[in-house]
Amino acid sequence: MTSGATAVALMTYTAPMVTLPEVAAALHTPLSAQAWLLNGTPLGLAALLLVAGSLADDHGRRRIFVAGTLALGLTTLLGALANSTWLFTLARIAQGGASAALLASSLGLLVHAFPTPAGRLRATGVWGAFVSGGIAAGPIVTGAFPNWRVGYVVLGAAALVVAALSPRLLSESRAPRGGRPDLAGAATFGLALVSLVAALTLGRDGWLRAPVGLLLLAAAVLLALFVTVERRTATPMIDLGLLRHPRFLASSSGGLFTGLAVIGLFSFLPALLQQTLGLSAMDTAWLFLLWSGLSFAVALQARRLSGRVSPRHQLALGFLLHAAGVLAMLGALDAGSWRRLIPGLVLAGIGSGLLNAALPLLAVESVPTKRAAMGSGAQQTFRYIGSCAGVALTIAISTSAGGGLARGADVAIGVSAGLAVVAAVLVGVLREAR
Repeated sequence: MTSGATAVALMTYTAPMVTLPEVAAALHTPLSAQAWLLNGTPLGLAALLLVAGSLADDHGRRRIFVAGTLALGLTTLLGALANSTWLFTLARIAQGGASAALLASSLGLLVHAFPTPAGRLRATGVWGAFVSGGIAAGPIVTGAFPNWRVGYVVLGAAALVVAALSPRLLSESRAPRGGRPDLAGAATFGLALVSLVAALTLGRDGWLRAPVGLLLLAAAVLLALFVTVERRTATPMIDLGLLRHPRFLASSSGGLFTGLAVIGLFSFLPALLQQTLGLSAMDTAWLFLLWSGLSFAVALQARRLSGRVSPRHQLALGFLLHAAGVLAMLGALDAGSWRRLIPGLVLAGIGSGLLNAALPLLAVESVPTKRAAMGSGAQQTFRYIGSCAGVALTIAISTSAGGGLARGADVAIGVSAGLAVVAAVLVGVLREAR
């Protein structure tokens, strides 16, 4: 049930990937604002994952899971009714907040239901595979309908069905610490992220403009304020002392660079294919199934590596395979050949599967068992912070580089590969002290 709900959440997340041109045309969204259509959901996710994980641990994981799934269904239906860029973006941000409650609590529920190491390995492997499965199915579902709004209605209805079934099929669990919810931490962290994403999105039109500088300054001040609040509160959203632990740092940095290097590129690449190669939304969805489908299959089987390859080394290998895969796609768009993308999509799909299998296991292993939802929320928070920045960066590079979109895509691909190599080196050196 938790894995199925996770798949629905990721399907709503990836829904605009192949329908971005159609949605932008329907909402009259200029190119400079299209990053908001993609970044709404990851913004809501990044802002609320930490507080959702803490609320789930303290007040009931099933309760937060059901509330999040119900809210996801309703906000997705609202997205189908939006008639302007800002209304659609607000609906997408609300979807992200609902998905945050669902995703953070789902891993906490799994840790409670599967307390043994072997059971946890299998359960988190299935959960990670369904992350890839949702990414694979989202573009297919939305691309299959003649109108993008119908796809949102179907996904909203699916989330409501899961919400209706969950109370009867899941058992409640919690690890209360006492005290009040960390509302001050949630407010400062959320506002810091909004400022950062707004700055990254507006920066496309000029990084030296006053609004961009003020937003970056606001993000830095709010982040410093968040750290101060977390150090003083009795029940913080995140235990900052965990940042001294190599395993937690590997989990967090792995999530951050997955967002920056992988999600950032592959969120906008389908739109680039449609605009440069003339592919339809459905053709693009089937082509990207090579990447996302392989990611699902590899994540599902990655548990067989247990005992031979640590989650940290799985992350490093996954990043290196992503780098090799995207570099193999260089020049394909400029040559006008979608067939030249296939080897790269295969390699990158295998790498993505290893990442999606290792990240949830490392997230719950990097914190005490009673704080599993918080650990999941922290890793995924960094993942979607990276995603927001990665999408904005990919769009900025692709649309600003000289030589047209195809040449700009090659530059974005090179940046993604470089970030992945940096991530592989970083998680490779973060080893536990003996």
